[in-house]
Amino acid sequence: MGRNGNRMFCRAEWKQGRLRMRVVANGVRAIAIALGFVAGMPTAASAWGSEGHRLVAEVAQGQLTAAARAEIDRLLALEPGSTLASISTWADEVRSPSTASWHYVNFPRDGACRYEPDRMCLQGSCVVGAIERQTALLASQAPDEERLKALKYVVHFVADVHQPLHAGFADDRGGNGYQLQAYGRGTNLHALWDSGFIRQWPGGAASLQAAVDAATHQTDAGPGARAWAEESCRVVSAEGFYPRGHKLGDDYPPGVRAVLVQQLAIAGSRLAAVLNRSLGKR
Repeated sequence: MGRNGNRMFCRAEWKQGRLRMRVVANGVRAIAIALGFVAGMPTAASAWGSEGHRLVAEVAQGQLTAAARAEIDRLLALEPGSTLASISTWADEVRSPSTASWHYVNFPRDGACRYEPDRMCLQGSCVVGAIERQTALLASQAPDEERLKALKYVVHFVADVHQPLHAGFADDRGGNGYQLQAYGRGTNLHALWDSGFIRQWPGGAASLQAAVDAATHQTDAGPGARAWAEESCRVVSAEGFYPRGHKLGDDYPPGVRAVLVQQLAIAGSRLAAVLNRSLGKR
């Protein structure tokens, strides 16, 4: 091959090399953008964990009217074997980017726990809006398949809004950004309230069940999801809710832990009230 041929071959090889480098660089850039996007997303959380959700559903089951129970059984028959407890985690199992924000609402730390939908729940995309929307669908004349889906959402979201950190502060993403040591391992405050306290409850699940049963009393739904979210926010705002020194110690107020029992119990009773009102007069 002559000198010109060698020069042409080298130029072609150089261009191919540049092309390969560009492809690799673009791939790395795409991965970096994707990772940055994921890192910027709020941490997914399943309020109360599966144990807490089932507990709330079981409390509600015991307070249903005969009419509401019959309608729920009719809807659940579309999926043989389903129960109120078994569907209580469905909304987490099918969570997607478009529904992730339905599980919580973020309050500004300086907002005195006032729910402002235009600021905090744009287009109804928060747990308050989701409860209101799905409850209306459940009570409507929509096809049974749609109403069953709404039932699954209502059972889950009513529990969600009573997990205090699902109505916590925006600046630490509902406690997800508050790292701490608890039970011999690193975690965050949100995860501690989701499942850590429940799984480490003295005496285990049976003891927690008994405590919730003892705290349960029948009630109506009250002012509804907006007020429930504000209540949860006030729990988060209480003195001592955030463990001092980013470590769960013996000085963590027992009254704060007792809130978990209270919230599970009231969530179950309010869920029953919502279902009785939505389904009891069909």
